[in-house]
Amino acid sequence: MDLDAVRTFVAAADAGRFQDAAADLSITQQAVSKRIATLEKTIGVRLFTRTPRGAKLTIDGQAFLPHARDLLRAEERALASVRPGRRALRVDVIGRRLAPAGLLRDFHRVHPEIELDVVTLFDADAAVNAIRSGTIDASFRAVTMPGRQLPDDIVAARVRDEPIQLLTGPAHELAAARAVTPADLFGHRIWMPGLVPGTEWGAYYDALAAAFALTIEITGPDFGTEPLLDTIADSRSLATFVGEQTRLVWPADHGLRRIAVRDPTPVYPHSLVWHRDSAHPALAALRDHFRSGRRDHSDAEIWTPTWA
Repeated sequence: MDLDAVRTFVAAADAGRFQDAAADLSITQQAVSKRIATLEKTIGVRLFTRTPRGAKLTIDGQAFLPHARDLLRAEERALASVRPGRRALRVDVIGRRLAPAGLLRDFHRVHPEIELDVVTLFDADAAVNAIRSGTIDASFRAVTMPGRQLPDDIVAARVRDEPIQLLTGPAHELAAARAVTPADLFGHRIWMPGLVPGTEWGAYYDALAAAFALTIEITGPDFGTEPLLDTIADSRSLATFVGEQTRLVWPADHGLRRIAVRDPTPVYPHSLVWHRDSAHPALAALRDHFRSGRRDHSDAEIWTPTWA
């Protein structure tokens, strides 16, 4: 089985569109289509169906996906076994559109000679376990949640405080505001279906809601960013929170508003987390790059959970 074709299949499954997979892999969309067609011919089933919004996994594609990931992990382990100390610096970011991914892109621009392997793990527990096992070298996370503490062999350093913004549609009562205070949001419905209880981001917004008596709803299935934006754009009553550096793209007719939250400004506390005894030669450069990177909010009152 051609592992490049398997890698392309996984990239297309994650991206949801062949065009986006092509950009992620730095190949043409035609090459993506050709590799997947070859893979489908090799295994004898259809893996994707085309839809107006992109490419959707078939039932066979859904069944094949976890095994495809296993194949790629096996390839990584095989390569690492013959090049000790030369593996790319592997860093976990919570999402490729969120601030930590931007921080890592900034690092790569400054240090293009350092090979990076970017992964996305689910939560802080998964990241810490992967760091301790040596699967990854570092992670960007908010630490530590109430009732939790980092193991003695894990180190964390706060690297960026990211302001939280309110996102509304054009018909929302607060849409014309240039800035709001947390107190202004009392009684308004904040909809965040992507919040997962037990995660560090869930704990952050739980603390934010409790501190300012806010109503944050997590009802309904999480269909991803685009359906969330569609709903917010059409709603007179729903808003959501996003990070200042979260990369969002929406159609021009949506007219969404990003509104600053001030007095105080809630900030999300991003920390770089790594193993105390890590020997990867590039990790020191990563730590040094972010040593002075924490944003200065000395001119504004900020809020962050006490556990952070």
